[in-house]
Amino acid sequence: MKRLGALIDDSLKGCFDALELETVKRALCTELLGVSALSFYTKESLPDDSERDARLFDALDRLKKGEPLQYVIGWAPFCGLQFKVDKRVLIPRPETAELVEWVARDCPDSGSLLDVGTGSGCIAVTLAHNLKGCKVQGWDISDDALQVARFNNSLNGTDVVFSKVDILKVPEQEYCFDVIVSNPPYVMESEKAQMESTVLDYEPHLALFVQDNDPLLYYRAVAELGRRALKTGGSLYFEINPLKAQAMETLLIEAGYHDVELRSDIFGKQRMIKAIL
Repeated sequence: MKRLGALIDDSLKGCFDALELETVKRALCTELLGVSALSFYTKESLPDDSERDARLFDALDRLKKGEPLQYVIGWAPFCGLQFKVDKRVLIPRPETAELVEWVARDCPDSGSLLDVGTGSGCIAVTLAHNLKGCKVQGWDISDDALQVARFNNSLNGTDVVFSKVDILKVPEQEYCFDVIVSNPPYVMESEKAQMESTVLDYEPHLALFVQDNDPLLYYRAVAELGRRALKTGGSLYFEINPLKAQAMETLLIEAGYHDVELRSDIFGKQRMIKAIL
């Protein structure tokens, strides 16, 4: 264990601060290499293992190149559950967990819910896990993302129905939901310069970015869907770009929604919005 720990420290020196490095080291040892938490914390000596060492060297090389830890490990925690993640889907973020907690508190346990732009399925699967009687669906345009979402659905023992749907071209048919939630692409192209390379170089741009000339494109489409797919009194929830918080409020009011509520995330940014049909 001492050899593993020292090797990780030496290899990643300068890549992370001391606290981050300890988190990375623990994740590499316990999640990637299968070292028990007890062995990790007691720094128990481990027998030589060439296969384990090869996995470690590969992981260290990827981390030094800037790849996110979650992709290197292959997993990300979210709201107490574990989710498979790779370059096909975004890494779940704490701000999104706040949105999920808001929806879970409000949503009827026996209701019906749609997650638009489901990605890894973290929103849909978590809500299905917490709301045992709720019928949950997840839509995404990406076949790759849906493959990951279905794996996470099985992994966490939930019964979400995932479908390939383009929110800009939703089929004309009857829908009836108590809740629609969405975390669509909302980062404007002009914001790229402010983003970290770990995001720009590795996370899927399809799920991140929207053109500057129509930054509310996907929100408008989901709001329009909600007008025909939500029950009267149904709720619409979004994760939003804080730069567009007031514009989102206006969009929803003009679309016929009421009781519009903005909420800030743990960083004090207006990141979530709810509206009633």
